[in-house]
Amino acid sequence: MNCVVLAAGYATRLYPLTENFPKPLLKVGEKTIVDWLIDDADRFGKIERFVVVSNGKFADCFYKWREDKALGKDGLIPTKAPIDVLDDGSTSNETRVGAVNDVLFAIEKAKLSGDLLVLAGDNVLDFSLATFLDYFARVDGSAIMRYYEPDVNRLRKCGVLELGENDLVLSMVEKPENPKSNWCVPPFYAYRGMTAAKIRGALERGCGYDAPGSLAAWVCANEEVRAMEMPGKRFDVGNLESYNKISAEYRGFKE
Repeated sequence: MNCVVLAAGYATRLYPLTENFPKPLLKVGEKTIVDWLIDDADRFGKIERFVVVSNGKFADCFYKWREDKALGKDGLIPTKAPIDVLDDGSTSNETRVGAVNDVLFAIEKAKLSGDLLVLAGDNVLDFSLATFLDYFARVDGSAIMRYYEPDVNRLRKCGVLELGENDLVLSMVEKPENPKSNWCVPPFYAYRGMTAAKIRGALERGCGYDAPGSLAAWVCANEEVRAMEMPGKRFDVGNLESYNKISAEYRGFKE
């Protein structure tokens, strides 16, 4: 299994912190946001390769981070699996290419094949990804996560599921005006046999390219997908207020 980490956003709501620095490399507790995710996923020995997709504005920051991490500098933990950093070529929020295009770019540029873990590089969890990786290993198709969201306004800003028996996804809709349930999908996905051809086909058939959940919604409509209930919480570092609160309180994840 390979892992693509989406880190090409511009985090304009976090200015001035992220005006000249990428959000995934901000410290939350003792580590950067992206280090929490990668270090956790790497320790189980299931990831063969990590590909971090950045942009033209922040790629140099990630190149330096990768070099320092490989050397174990400044307390960074070297990974068992190699890390590639790719520049998707965009230079501003207005010219960003979109998360689904970035997944396609990563697969083609890094020549990835087979099962694929896709992680949004700007979220932290209070639980380990081990539970999700074990769940994915037990199901036949792809897997996503779900959590209960009571706020309708928040549901309208994310992917929402309809569920059948045994966690089977009946439908997933990105940013629905009238949500059909309270099951919300966080930006962490495990795809079975994901290929560039599959993503290109999805885009040609109307799959949205900006939100990472658009690809998940398309896969749910065309293949069997199971949705594991999250065993904890995720924290989206969305603005200065949330960042200050999370960075002050976050102490890592539970096993």
